[in-house]
Amino acid sequence: MLNQQEIIDIFQQTNAMLEGHFRLTSGMHSNQYFQCAQVLQYPNHCEKLCRELARRFDGVQIDTVIGPAMGGILVSYELARALGVRNIFAERENGKMTLRRGFSIKPGEKVLVAEDVITTGGSVREVMDVVRSLGGEVVGVAVLVNRSGGKAHLGVQTEALITTSVVTYQPDNCPLCKQGIPVVKPGSRK
Repeated sequence: MLNQQEIIDIFQQTNAMLEGHFRLTSGMHSNQYFQCAQVLQYPNHCEKLCRELARRFDGVQIDTVIGPAMGGILVSYELARALGVRNIFAERENGKMTLRRGFSIKPGEKVLVAEDVITTGGSVREVMDVVRSLGGEVVGVAVLVNRSGGKAHLGVQTEALITTSVVTYQPDNCPLCKQGIPVVKPGSRK
């Protein structure tokens, strides 16, 4: 079992918590960014963090874990390994989240959705829609970092290792832009 300080220490030791001027996937700007790829590059950290997330779903029937490509792939894989269940991922095709590569979900299948970071929960909701459109039941959402401060309500049990309210700005009203600080888009989507 990891306590909150141990989790934060892992993120800080791996430079996964960044300060600066960032454009988030949502289009919003922020002075802080969680680059989970920095922590996930270390299998021992990934395993520890995902084992802690898996523990939070003790007693929940889970048949499959799914994550959105890119950020959710490693998290969903390690969660599935910790839970002893199947792992798949969804990816965008023509701008729409879908299952490819022969992946499928059976009607009634109990599915846990996994992601590295959520701010608005948009990608997670898209994956949830894919699962439900195929007859699967979304039993929960597991994320490493919930940047919404708990405001991204997903309608199912949602567990995050770190929940924080990171300040975000509309691009046309961003004080960092007004200061002339260059904006960086460190995520996987441009």
